[in-house]
Amino acid sequence: MTFCLETTIVKPENETEIKNAVILLHGYGGDGKDISMLTLNWRRFLTNTIFLCPNGHEKCKINPTGYQWFDLETNDKNFILNEVRKAEIKLAKYIEEVKKQYNLKNSKICLSGFSQGCMMSINLGLISEEPFNSIVGFSGKIIDKDDLKSRIFSKPKTLLIHGDRDEIVPPYNLLEAKDFFSRNNIKIETLMIKNCDHHIPVEASSNALKFIKTNFNI
Repeated sequence: MTFCLETTIVKPENETEIKNAVILLHGYGGDGKDISMLTLNWRRFLTNTIFLCPNGHEKCKINPTGYQWFDLETNDKNFILNEVRKAEIKLAKYIEEVKKQYNLKNSKICLSGFSQGCMMSINLGLISEEPFNSIVGFSGKIIDKDDLKSRIFSKPKTLLIHGDRDEIVPPYNLLEAKDFFSRNNIKIETLMIKNCDHHIPVEASSNALKFIKTNFNI
């Protein structure tokens, strides 16, 4: 099957039966191959899990060799929300294609992402009518708290990880997200990593792996 988004696919080792999926969304200007590097370690421990790393639906205007989920060239709130809605629609279609292809339900899918991909994972996870297994986000934030609050439908278990020296998406965004989740009675775990800027270090990857394994009951 050809998905609506070009995808880097990492299948389970030894071609074992697929029972779970992790959808990994890259950051602004990145692509599926970039974020798929996380799976080099994860796939050894997440048996029966397929990893799907789609490219964003738009070429990145600042980095034309990469992709974006929504445009960041303006701070106009209404423009950004409109662009986010477009990305949500595209990703929702993509996820339905994945579910059909691998005979999976949302309860067997973890949404994960870095930076802009984390932001989209949070939105998709909370607005879905059918709850996802979990959300794992790195170095992201809630795009618009008022907008998201008005659309919350699901409350999947969530882990958000951030570096305390992140200058791209400042670390206070993790604290704001934790407060938002708590106020809306959504179970959340957070981890602030010391001396870490805007990237995914081994400590973040290891903690995410542990969280995903627990929620997949592996």
